[in-house]
Formats: sequence, structure tokens, C-alpha cells
Amino acid sequence: MVTDEQIQEWADEAEKGYDVAELKRRGRGRPGRGSEPMQVVAVRLTAEEIASLDALSAREHQSRSETIRRALADYSA
Repeated sequence: MVTDEQIQEWADEAEKGYDVAELKRRGRGRPGRGSEPMQVVAVRLTAEEIASLDALSAREHQSRSETIRRALADYSA
């Protein structure tokens, strides 16, 4: 939940202005995975499939997305 105090902090920050060069340098959002654009793909999984994916991701110390990408890479190899 966003508080009134947080909204006021954001408003104060915006009123001061932003250093565009700094914003470009540090970037916003998730880091890229290469030079090609990425696309989000929705996949429907059962509760059992999600549990299996989460268990494998935890064992491998990686995100769900990385687990799926590696599975696709292994499948296509």
C-alpha cells in the first residue's frame, strides 16, 4: 500500500527535477539480457507444474524464468 508520506516524497522529488543523465546511466527496470528485445509470454500451468517448477528453481538457486529458459535451451539442443 502506498502511503500519503510516500506520495509526498515522490512529489517533492519530481518538483526538484531529475538529472536525466543520471537516470540514463543507472537505468530503470530489469536489466537487459542482450541486444535483442525481449517479449513476455504467458503460460498456463497447473498447481502441480508450478510446484515442480518452484522446487527445481529453488534447488538450482534461480528464478522461474531462468529455469524455463534453461529447460528450453536443453530441449532445443
